[in-house]
Amino acid sequence: MIDTDDYLQMSGIQHFSFCRRQWALAYLELQWAEDVRTAEGRIQHERCHDDNIVEKRGDLFTVRGLRVISHRLKMSGICDVVEFKADKNGIRLNGRDGLWIPFPVEYKHGSPKQNDADRLQLCAQAMALEEMLVCDIPKGAIYYAETRRRETVDISDELRSRAQAMAKEMNEYYLRGYTPKVKPGKHCNACSLKELCLPKLCGNINVNDYISSHIYDDSGAGTL
Repeated sequence: MIDTDDYLQMSGIQHFSFCRRQWALAYLELQWAEDVRTAEGRIQHERCHDDNIVEKRGDLFTVRGLRVISHRLKMSGICDVVEFKADKNGIRLNGRDGLWIPFPVEYKHGSPKQNDADRLQLCAQAMALEEMLVCDIPKGAIYYAETRRRETVDISDELRSRAQAMAKEMNEYYLRGYTPKVKPGKHCNACSLKELCLPKLCGNINVNDYISSHIYDDSGAGTL
């Protein structure tokens, strides 16, 4: 029997792609600070993750809050929504007549991003579903609340390779208990962990000088 106790949270791949240090602070050191955007996003996901809801409409049925696991990625998580569409080329499902093709949908609070952070999370979910259901999932979607539109995502070989490499790196960091430093940038201003991260310490500034500037005033007297 495979021991899954040390499997990483699948949602972490989105944070890791955005900033490796943010991921380590939140998922390794268990530090978290919530702002308005993260609070709104959390509430939205709580609504999506009602796993008691199964909707059936014609040749489509929808499952919310579906738990998934990938032994290949050593990750587990929850899909916001998985739509199953009747198709002669689909797979059989326990308790369901006919053949079905799964289509994962990830819900995000904001708007589409230029980077692939959200797409990589969706890709990891698709890869986990493929392992569990023994099928191929060529596409999925991300629904953005700000635009109220879906973005269809091709689960390409290139995206799969990146998700696999990123999962490997995350697991290596986890085994080492390693929190990396990163180069500060504009993206730091949008991070809810900015005050916990202290991104200036990741740059070229001398740590002793940084601490002194926040403890002593110009006269040399302590300010704390």
